[in-house]
Parts: sequence; structure tokens; C-alpha cells
Amino acid sequence: MNFSIPRGHDRGALLASLALLALLAAVAQATRPYAPIDETRYVSVAWEMWLRGDFLVPYKNGMTYSHKPPFMFWMFQAGWALFGVNEWWPRLVSPLFSAGALWLTVLLAQRLWPQHAGTGGRAALILASCLLWIVFSTSAMFDVLLAFWVLVGMHGVLIAADGRRRGFALIALAIGFGVLTKGPVVLLDLLPAAVLAPWWNPGLRWGRWYGGLLLAVLLGAAIALAWAIPAGIAGGEAYRNAIFWGQTADRMVDSFAHRRPVWWYLPLLPIMLFPWFVWPGLWKALGGLRRSGLDRGSRFCLAWMLPVFVAFSFISGKQPHYLVPLFPAFALLAARALAQVSSPRIGLPALLAAALGVALMLAGSGHIAALRHKVEALPPLWPGLALVLAAGLAWWGARRSSGAGVPALALLGVATMTLFQLAASRSIEPLYDVKPMALAIRQVQAEGHAVANLATYHAQYQFLGRLEKPLVELRGEEASVWLAAHPDDYAVIYLDDRRDMDGITARHKQAYRGGAAVLVDARTAAGLLARRGG
Repeated sequence: MNFSIPRGHDRGALLASLALLALLAAVAQATRPYAPIDETRYVSVAWEMWLRGDFLVPYKNGMTYSHKPPFMFWMFQAGWALFGVNEWWPRLVSPLFSAGALWLTVLLAQRLWPQHAGTGGRAALILASCLLWIVFSTSAMFDVLLAFWVLVGMHGVLIAADGRRRGFALIALAIGFGVLTKGPVVLLDLLPAAVLAPWWNPGLRWGRWYGGLLLAVLLGAAIALAWAIPAGIAGGEAYRNAIFWGQTADRMVDSFAHRRPVWWYLPLLPIMLFPWFVWPGLWKALGGLRRSGLDRGSRFCLAWMLPVFVAFSFISGKQPHYLVPLFPAFALLAARALAQVSSPRIGLPALLAAALGVALMLAGSGHIAALRHKVEALPPLWPGLALVLAAGLAWWGARRSSGAGVPALALLGVATMTLFQLAASRSIEPLYDVKPMALAIRQVQAEGHAVANLATYHAQYQFLGRLEKPLVELRGEEASVWLAAHPDDYAVIYLDDRRDMDGITARHKQAYRGGAAVLVDARTAAGLLARRGG
């Protein structure tokens, strides 16, 4: 299927984008703890599967977990099987799939525009430096893995459109593993471009095309069912109903519950696609592409990107990371537009990055009063200064060379995220690092005590504490009943204000997100509940 090493200028740009990704992954490992509640929950699910020796049915806090399929959990466990159970491997899974996505993006550009050398390399640099792609390429989350399978499917779509039937097999593979990664949403990410193939690839035989596409969907479903059927049998009736119907139905209801307006994504685009979205030169290039007429590749990218964006906009259950699989389409279209213009100047994104650098310096010097009460420690001054210098160097480099705009802006995008993380690490890490609490819970359990969590429990402590026993999840009136019946046991209770934990005698207490978490004996927990009215 010709998934070869990219050639020519594309190879150098791909290597540069992979180097930037490696830098970002290293900085994330050094500066960011597993973030509750999502990252800690997912790695804990994998940990419980590992403990049970059950690689078929995911578990969370001792109960079957039907909200996500198991592919990412399998990837975590594969690394543990090779390297032993550790904390660094699960945080490398997304960067590795991101690297694969960069490679597939370059190859996809070479399929779409073989006559435009260097387009794939530009696309890789653009993709690797988009803010939202950076964040989720260095997180223990599903979205970059899903984007990888969408890219595999898009290669299949193009191969099939060229008349080679094996392209449909590749689409089926992408659908099957996409479902195993994040569920049927892969169909929404992948099928619009395939369904619209007669628009971007005129001359297709409609009957053969849609027949092959239907067969690919069925084969993809068969791949997913090869896990789902035995998992449903092993997990029991409730789990079986959840994975085959309950979760899908519930999410459809929730998604159309009008929680967020249709325009919710629009004001976030400049941030998610920084620095590229705020670059006037890119919009000028896109305008030129439209005026000169859209070629097959440009239409393909629009068919991939726009219907899915509109669909997600009308589904009111919105999250920024739902759009991650669309970012390769944006990068490809942007790279194609920039192929036909001399590299414009990057003044506005450089100015915005410099302004962020100044804000970081003001925060570090204590001049932002609201920040002083929200963080554990003020950030250092040097990352802000370094960001101002990086913005100036990027602006200067782009002015000196007509072809330096894209590399300079890519470096600036990566520098912005890298330096922001370095600046924020000692300020934010104590609010999100739950490992100390997890280790304290482990010690209490080792002494023979049960531990309850007096709130919805997202398993945030299970992996980081290597806990082998579930926590008792208590909410409402049942908390007081349990505490009275277990006077010698312990509970984790959450406070809205960090200052409230100062006078509490606890086995462990720490800042937690916007407030605090304390591990206290049952009598103390009952008193705290009574003090705040239950």
C-alpha cells in the first residue's frame, strides 16, 4: 500500500516535526502529573485490568467500566508487559501514535498532491505545532489514537477511489480499530469524506463505490464485535447492555440536551489552532487557493473537515478534544494553500506569543493579584522572558527568508507550549498531583482499614497508589450511615476552600484542583460532614 518513508524535502520536515514532538513529550513527562479526573481514571482502568489478569473487560474501582473500549488500555498493558508497571509508559502511548499520525499525514499529502513537493512536510510541521494537537499528543487520552485510525482510513478512501479494492479493507481496519479506541464516533470522523467522494473524485461508479463502503463498514463492525461479543458475555448482562446499547443511547440523549450552543467551538478555534489560525498570511493563502479553484486534494480535505465540524457543532455535548481528528485535514489544506505563495510575515502570532511571555513575567513577579490566590507558588520569570525572545527570533527569521515562515511559526508554536508548561509546572502541579494522597490511602489500606471516598469516585487514586482494593464510593445520606458503622476506618473528603484544611487533623491533606482533599478517620469525616450540613 506504499506506506513508505517520505521522500525529499518531506523527509527532513517530518524528522523536524518528530523532533519537536519528542521535545514536547519530554517536557510533559517532566512537568505534568497525571491530570485528574480523566488521565488518572484511564490509567487506573488499565491498572485494574492488569491486576485481574483480565484483558477483555475493563474495570474501574472494582466494577465493569463500559464508557470506553479497551484499545488504549491494551496499549498501556503492552508497555507494562515489556518494561514492567511504570508511570512513564502510558504517557508515551499518545506521543507514539502522534508520531505515526505525522508520518501518515505526510504520506497522505503525497497521495493528494504528488506534483507539489514539500506539501507533506509543511503539513507535518503545521500539525505538530497546533496547540490542541500538542496538548493531546502528550496526554493519556484517546483522541490522538483515534486520529491515527482516521488517517489510516483516509488512506484507504484514497486507495479505493483510485480503483484498488484493498482500500476498502483499509477502511474496514480503521473503522474496527477506531471503534475499539473510542467507539462509533470514528464513523462520524471518517464516513463524510467517503460518502462525498463523487464530489472530490468525479467519475466514480456510484454503485460499486457505495457497495464497497457498506462492506467496509460491516467488516469494521465485525472487527469490533470480535472483542465486544466475548466481552459482553464475560462482563455480565449489565455490562453487555451498556456496551451494545445503553451507553450509545444515553450519550445520544445527553448530546442533544442543548448543554452548549451551536457556536461554542468558534471562539475557541484561535486558541486550539494557535499559532496558525491567527496568522493573516494563512488566510490570504487560503483565499488565493479558493480563487484559483479547488483541486481534488483540497476538496477531499474540505469533505473531511467541514461536515464533521458542523455535525459536532450541532451536537450540544461539546469538548475541544472531539475535534482533534480533524486537525490533520486542517494541516493538509493549510499546507496546500501555502505551497503556492511566498511565505508571508508572522508578525501577529509573534506579537501574541510575546504578549503571553509578558503575562508570564507579570505573573511570576506577583503583579497579577487574582493569580496569587489560585496557585501554590508563583511561576519563575525566565520562561516568560524566553518566550518573548523566541517570538522576536521567529519574527526576525521569517523576515530574512521568504521560505522560513512555516518553520519559524512551527517552532514558535512549540516554544509557546513548552515554555508555558515550564512556567506553570510548580504553580499548577501541586493542585493536580494526587499521587501523595494515593500513597497515603495505600498505607491506610495496608493497615487493614477500609477507605471511603465521599464524592463521585473516578478511580483517580487506584494506579498512582497501586491500590489493590477498591474505595467505597459514598454520596448523600449513605455517607453518614457508613461513617457511623465504620468508626475505625477512613474517608477522603473534599473541601471547597484550601484554607479550611489547616485546622484538620488528617493522615494526609493536600490541595486538590480548586479546593483540598483530606484523608481522615471516620469520626473526623462525620464531623466535617455535619459542619457543612451533610
